[in-house]
Amino acid sequence: MIAMAPVFCIIVPLAAAFASVVRPLPRPLVGLAILVVLGLTGMTVAEVWQQGAHRIPVGGWQAPLGIALVVDGLSGALLATTALVMTAVLLAALPEFADRDRETRKGWAFWPLAFLVWAALNAAFLSGDLFNIYVSLEFLTLATLALVSLEETAEALEAAMRYALFALFGSLAYLLGVVLLYAAHGTLDIALLSQADLQGTNSIVAAALITTGLAAKTALFPFHAWLPPAHAGAPAPASAMLSGLVPKAPFFVLIRFWFDVAPDLPGEAALQFIGTLGAAAIVYGSVLAMRQTQLKRLVAYSTVAQLGYLFLIFPLAGGDGLSQVWSAGAWTGATFHAVSHALAKAAMFLAAGLVVHAAGHDRVSAMNGLTQSMPMTAFAFGLASVTIMGLPPSGGFVAKYLLLTAAFSSGQFIWAAVIVAGGVLAAGYVFRPLSRTFFHGHVQTVAVPRRQQAVPLTLAALALLLGIVSSAPYAFLQTGRPIAAEEGLE
Repeated sequence: MIAMAPVFCIIVPLAAAFASVVRPLPRPLVGLAILVVLGLTGMTVAEVWQQGAHRIPVGGWQAPLGIALVVDGLSGALLATTALVMTAVLLAALPEFADRDRETRKGWAFWPLAFLVWAALNAAFLSGDLFNIYVSLEFLTLATLALVSLEETAEALEAAMRYALFALFGSLAYLLGVVLLYAAHGTLDIALLSQADLQGTNSIVAAALITTGLAAKTALFPFHAWLPPAHAGAPAPASAMLSGLVPKAPFFVLIRFWFDVAPDLPGEAALQFIGTLGAAAIVYGSVLAMRQTQLKRLVAYSTVAQLGYLFLIFPLAGGDGLSQVWSAGAWTGATFHAVSHALAKAAMFLAAGLVVHAAGHDRVSAMNGLTQSMPMTAFAFGLASVTIMGLPPSGGFVAKYLLLTAAFSSGQFIWAAVIVAGGVLAAGYVFRPLSRTFFHGHVQTVAVPRRQQAVPLTLAALALLLGIVSSAPYAFLQTGRPIAAEEGLE
């Protein structure tokens, strides 16, 4: 059973999604499905911790005839993060999408879509070949597109249309790249492609197309225009998924492709270009976040900025840097950031959703005295902001410290400057709403049960705890890291 746990990490949420289409699941069954997937995820992580990275041929058929799942430290960490965030999101959604609202389109559709997102994320993190990854990303896109349009307002429908255009562009670019790779090498299995000669023109064009398509799906600058409207128009639980988890799947595939399939393919100029786009995202997203007057849009533009840090892994650890001593820090810093950002940003969106529910708006200028009326929610937002700013002892601090150390060690001081500037800019945009909450005044709110406010607070606390106990996650992330075996880390 333990050996097949990764397979059931995909099957169980997918089954829950289909079951909730046929008949709305009562709360006990929703809770049971959550507990089962949590348990399966825990078994998968424990197996990686004890046995190391491994492949699971589904049905006993080896590639290229069969489908293989790959489990290592990175996929295990993202599976665990997805499980924690999705559990929090679904618990937070129970009051909003209550049993009495299941007959409405919004109340009925949320649950199958949420479970489909969970299944698609797990499939993307576990798939061992580029075509099944494509299928997983398409299921993820379809589910998130429906979640964005769930409110059925003009704003939500416009955001969904914009997201659909970017997603379609990303899907076509990725699929065309995959077709070129298959035509050149006759396989899409990641392990087999890693042994192929990818220096030909077809492979280079394919790599460029795959990278462009995945960058569009990750909302990397300048493909970010779909992300802020989508987050602002969706319900808060959906926004938490869209910001914390959904962009991590295409980014994970980029990591798989450039570090496992084609570590020698990108030239230095290409790596620096990707890093430059990440740096532009950090600065541009932060500046736009400081200009927002609504809390959800502020947090959405913060996501644009924070996603930029992930792409600094390419100039710091890609290409020749993969064999350098600072590679482990750069690799782990970026992946650590993916995890801590998912927890913190989901907490911020859930907190913002509670503010909208209680106050009827999310105007930053009208949040005076929020600490008096909703102290747990304000504290959750503040605690999550510590991670976003990269202050100790949070997971965000560990991630940015590792990236900063790698930048100095490699002599790439421009990226160090960007990391520091991003932290300062983050302080600028998160202190705006935080300072308002301490002003004299009183926000007119309806009562929000403490158990609802405890959900974002728990996620924010986990993001902080990640930094306090960082040595164990650091070691876990090395499992299966490229060339880790040569360094004695596997």
